[in-house]
Amino acid sequence: MQIDLRTVTIEPQRHAYDHLEQRFGAKPASRYQEASYDIQAVENLHYRPTWDPEQQLYDPDLSRVRMRDWYAIKDPRQFYYSSYTLTRARQQDTAEANFAFVESRGLSALMPGELTAQVLALLMPLRHAAWGANQNNTLICGYGFGTTFTQPCMFQAMDQLGIAQYLSRLGLLLGDPESLGAGKRAWMVDATWQPLRHYTEDTMALRDPVEVFVAQNLVLDGLLYPLVYEHLVDDVLSARGASCVAMLTQFMSEWGSETRKWIDAVTKTLAAESADNRAALCDWIDRWLPRAALAVLPIVAIVLGDQAQSAVEDQMTDFAGRLGKAGVTR
Repeated sequence: MQIDLRTVTIEPQRHAYDHLEQRFGAKPASRYQEASYDIQAVENLHYRPTWDPEQQLYDPDLSRVRMRDWYAIKDPRQFYYSSYTLTRARQQDTAEANFAFVESRGLSALMPGELTAQVLALLMPLRHAAWGANQNNTLICGYGFGTTFTQPCMFQAMDQLGIAQYLSRLGLLLGDPESLGAGKRAWMVDATWQPLRHYTEDTMALRDPVEVFVAQNLVLDGLLYPLVYEHLVDDVLSARGASCVAMLTQFMSEWGSETRKWIDAVTKTLAAESADNRAALCDWIDRWLPRAALAVLPIVAIVLGDQAQSAVEDQMTDFAGRLGKAGVTR
């Protein structure tokens, strides 16, 4: 008996869900597309918010920024739950290894006492700034519209919570529980930290989700993370003998660089939509950028002293370049 083997191609009746085929055509969809596009709740919402009856529960008109299609916003990292958690799990493994390396070899004890005190004075109050960023990004997720916009903001919120936890571990490793208490007292009463605390609390009172995105993620974090983690910790303090601190804050440095790509992509898409959107973004940047610069200046001065003004001005120049590439111009 002779058996003939041959390959038969069976064409699938459908390549993706209907709403994805309508958007991307009749082709297989990626996991990011399946987990992100056209899944915003838009009907059968049952009730309007009792605290604002004029608003829908999920209201695209809550922001001054308008989009014909909120799903025009994309995350260049293509993060959805699975890809996000896998990425952060790998980074957490690295962070755990760094903490274990520093602790097992007693590297923190090799730092001079004055340098350790300076590191704690710089980083411990930032635990509370990270918590404020967590709250702000949670608000964006709750009040924003379009999953490709809101979903990464919840990831951003959880990242900021993780950063606060890493800073707490760093404080306990370099100091003791009182170091965390001292950081909280500095956040509450020290004149150095009141401009940043004022900024954080004012942004937590905003209702426009896109303005919160601009004030927190674009403006404040756009100055704070490059200055504190990439310049002060990785460059200045490491050269003075605190290289182990750079190991303990490696996640913050890498995270800041990674998230800037997403933030810039969102900003560019919003600005390209219309002149009205660009005007709104420019107005918000004009409102919050000078305050952010004044807020980070005394923090940078903890390490750089009189040279802090020059460092902040250099970062402002770099930030202006980011805005230009994103198309945020008058």
